[in-house]
Amino acid sequence: MGTKHGIWTVVFEDKMVYKKTGDASVSEPKVVVVDDDAFWNQSKFSNIHAIQFTDDNVDNDQVEYKDGTEHSSYDASVLGNFNEFITRFDTAWLAKIQEDWDSDNEVVEDPAGSETYRPETSDEKISRLGARPTSYTS
Repeated sequence: MGTKHGIWTVVFEDKMVYKKTGDASVSEPKVVVVDDDAFWNQSKFSNIHAIQFTDDNVDNDQVEYKDGTEHSSYDASVLGNFNEFITRFDTAWLAKIQEDWDSDNEVVEDPAGSETYRPETSDEKISRLGARPTSYTS
């Protein structure tokens, strides 16, 4: 089994968090923009370009700096618990999948009319897609 290096990636300039584990993959990561300037503008992040992080407590994560400082391991005592990024990812991903569900509407043939169409009902949509997502946890 190879290393799990970088199953989470955070790119500070783009305010993006990439999930490459669980229900995502390295070849098809889930990506969100976390639109929270107060979070990203914390002084502890001022010199960070990106973070490659694992969630298995293996010491192979990397913090990449803007100013050429040598890469270092993620230090939770300085940068805070990495779960701050995961929680923000989960919130943004839930909003995305809810928006996707809300906008996925079909028009169906009305059984009462010949070649007449109508928007699908709520029950038809739930039957097709399942219930609207109400939570997401990485």
